[in-house]
Amino acid sequence: MPYYIVLSSLTDEGRKSIKQRPERILEVNKEIEGMGVKVHKQYALLGPYDFANIVEAPDNETVMRMSVEIGARGSVQMLTLPAVPVEEFIKKVK
Repeated sequence: MPYYIVLSSLTDEGRKSIKQRPERILEVNKEIEGMGVKVHKQYALLGPYDFANIVEAPDNETVMRMSVEIGARGSVQMLTLPAVPVEEFIKKVK
């Protein structure tokens, strides 16, 4: 299955929610998995993005649906990047 890097920035509403209930992050991860997107790794960041997630999904459409669903809540803005493992990249370039 394809991998994706999801960079996210919390909105003011999202920061308030996380401050009040930091465990909400894990609840959202379970919701995302219910949409068919598996969260492999998640990192909190310093800088222009608040979180980086490495996820796996069956296709672009599944990731798009997840992005629209989560983004529509107004608590986060996301940038999703398709990712190819380096070994696979090398095979395809040859």
